[in-house]
Amino acid sequence: MTSRTPADPPARNPPPASSRGAHRPGSVSGPSLDATDRALLDRLRSDGRASYAELARLVGLSAPSVQDRVRRLEERGVIVGYRALVAPDAVGLSTAALVEIVQSDAADQEDVARRLREIDEVEDCWAVAGDESFIVKLRVPDVAALERSLARLRSVRGIARTRTTVVLSTRWEGRPQDLPAMPAVPAPRPDVR
Repeated sequence: MTSRTPADPPARNPPPASSRGAHRPGSVSGPSLDATDRALLDRLRSDGRASYAELARLVGLSAPSVQDRVRRLEERGVIVGYRALVAPDAVGLSTAALVEIVQSDAADQEDVARRLREIDEVEDCWAVAGDESFIVKLRVPDVAALERSLARLRSVRGIARTRTTVVLSTRWEGRPQDLPAMPAVPAPRPDVR
């Protein structure tokens, strides 16, 4: 069985968009997704190691045609990477916490985000609406490491205060949602005069 070669996993400090082509992750351009693209995406989201031959059988195209479609989805920024999902406990990262961050009034949000990216324990970072500016997910070996990481977070210039919620257990994480239904294409209206 031939297998696709996955792209490099997303880096903690991703390269500038210009080094990946003209598209940023999430900034999709070009024609909308057709049913074949959506079927490929559904399968790749559940099994990123599916071979082009498997994908070809799924959508009824040749493997080279599927490879071209997947490449175009990557170039358009629809597919932004492939990665191995690792059990955190198995690699010594058994403690997770969600930290709400309130930035100081004079702080620049982009500067704070850049500084947060430099903290290795920050696994995810979301800019949010509300009293907080960011919510970050920290993943660390234990509570002592969490305490040290929180001290590093609080020392970031532009952070006024934090509020931490320790995760007791993860019921699920990274669950892919069904892709939204394709918008209906309106039928052409007859030219009535």
